[in-house]
Amino acid sequence: MKTKAIFSAFTLFVMMSCGSANNATNDNDNNKNLEGDSLPRTECPAALNDSAKSFLAGMEAQGLDMHSVMIVQHGKVLYEHWQSEGKPDEPHVLNSVSKTFTSIAVGMAVEEGKIKLEDKLISYFPENLPKTSSKNLEKITVRDLLTMTCGHDTDHTGEMQKMDSTINWVSQFLSYPVEHIPGSYYCYNSVGTFMLSAIVQKVTGQTLDEYLKPRLFEPLAIKNVRWDTNPQGICYGGWGLFLVTEDLAKVGQLILQKGKWNGKQLISEKWVTEMTGRQTDSRQAGMTAEEMVLAGMTIENCDWLQGYGYQMWRCRNNAVRADGARGQYIIVMPDQDAVISMTSMIENADMQKQLNLVWNHLLPALDANK
Repeated sequence: MKTKAIFSAFTLFVMMSCGSANNATNDNDNNKNLEGDSLPRTECPAALNDSAKSFLAGMEAQGLDMHSVMIVQHGKVLYEHWQSEGKPDEPHVLNSVSKTFTSIAVGMAVEEGKIKLEDKLISYFPENLPKTSSKNLEKITVRDLLTMTCGHDTDHTGEMQKMDSTINWVSQFLSYPVEHIPGSYYCYNSVGTFMLSAIVQKVTGQTLDEYLKPRLFEPLAIKNVRWDTNPQGICYGGWGLFLVTEDLAKVGQLILQKGKWNGKQLISEKWVTEMTGRQTDSRQAGMTAEEMVLAGMTIENCDWLQGYGYQMWRCRNNAVRADGARGQYIIVMPDQDAVISMTSMIENADMQKQLNLVWNHLLPALDANK
């Protein structure tokens, strides 16, 4: 069902969404950052409520099928809304938002001494190496995988997704030619993230969701986690994770708090700083630099040109985001002490429209509430 078909049916809910948050606040006013299963709620400023309605109207006007939005500022939910196919308690496909969770797992394994950033990829999978190993393949490091600079000229994700189930994914990845010196060439891809998942599983003996359960999911009271696996039983890493909107907001808040939750450092502050910092230049997935120039994309108007960290994108307005195809987002906004989580099902590939609506409608209201 498209947003346009249901938007009027939810108008009253949009207008009342802050009121429902207020009702939930009574039991949580003294709940300092973030004890219990849910984020605390508080009253939504009228200006933000109006801006959120304008944001949703903008989504509808552009034919963008919005499923949910949750706005957190100063550690409390100010606004939340579900429509179309979105439901508060139903996990939503996250697509490439999954990558940020893979990065968190890698960071935890680094902190535990199981992985080093400069470890060579081939050192983890000597049994899967091709008969002839290239110099560039031998140079790929964990850090190169994290920053999407493993050296491939093109993204091989689609090819690997279509492979026969009997083919080993790790071996297939290692068989591709590495045209560029690792670390020198940015090419957004998802199978490099799959290799990070395979590394975590190799060194811990656990799939990503199993490894993250006691370290991330349980401390944040994130339940009903689903992370799909490939035929060899390895979580896809770059995609395949399903969570609810509030789970995304919690992880965004954790990142905003430099990895600390209820006084406990779940992710090292150093890792959060590196993960959210600009590690390399970037460009929109599937586009060459020349194509972006022809499309009129510039550093001033395009969020895909702000740089890439460890499986997270830098944004305009000093923000950082996890994003997934068709409009899944965790947007962390340090200057506003805010987090926005969203799920959507956008039919076209122009997710920049959705981000523009965030900057045009939600950012000014959050600035006013600093």
